Amino acid sequence: MHDHPTDLADYSWPTCVTPGCGRQLWVSEASRWSCRPCEDATGKRLAELPGLFRQLDTTAALMRGASKAGGTGGTKAPPIPPRLEVLALVGPGGVAARLSAIEDSWRQTLGWTIAPWRGSPAQAVPKHVEFLTNNLLWACEGYESVGQDIAELRSLHNEMTALATGKQRHGRVPTGYCPNPVDDEWCGTQLTATADSHRIRCGTCGARWETLGEWRELRAAQEAVSEERVRREEVAA
Repeated sequence: MHDHPTDLADYSWPTCVTPGCGRQLWVSEASRWSCRPCEDATGKRLAELPGLFRQLDTTAALMRGASKAGGTGGTKAPPIPPRLEVLALVGPGGVAARLSAIEDSWRQTLGWTIAPWRGSPAQAVPKHVEFLTNNLLWACEGYESVGQDIAELRSLHNEMTALATGKQRHGRVPTGYCPNPVDDEWCGTQLTATADSHRIRCGTCGARWETLGEWRELRAAQEAVSEERVRREEVAA
């Protein structure tokens, strides 16, 4: 809740804390951190996230714009998806992880238990969205850092929409952590790749993933490592 000084000469009307908004709050909104238009816009974006995720989490989305490389003996190598941005969003460390970070911060502020493991990204995204939707009003009224979370949700929605509509993004993108076993542990190095290349290489242990089949194996291994870490944390607790 905004603080209101008793000296009216020093008083400035409260404004929405959402980056890029900053509009003055109405009298009926004066006790809020984020304005109702920002709340409404965020609610609409949250409602669209599960559908966007399902649209991106398909072979067709990963393969859009791919070309087939010619092979020898009349055979062709499997088509290579150039859209690493899609893989980065639908895999571990992508949409589900970004939503989970927001949910965890809200739960911590509310004094609630951190959410249990929600399964694969495809299983987790709807659960995170449900929690954030149900508690969005509370956050806009009572959570001082809600502006940054609204900005993150806006950015996430924009990224997913751009990819779902076929717009290409360039540059180096994260593709999760290296799940390669090293000395009875996992490597854990942040993997990255360029948007116009189909190769992913770990700079620490040297593991490589180059074909669509290997990319799927990478995603499955990353999810397995994440689940194992959660199990270990639960046992340690």
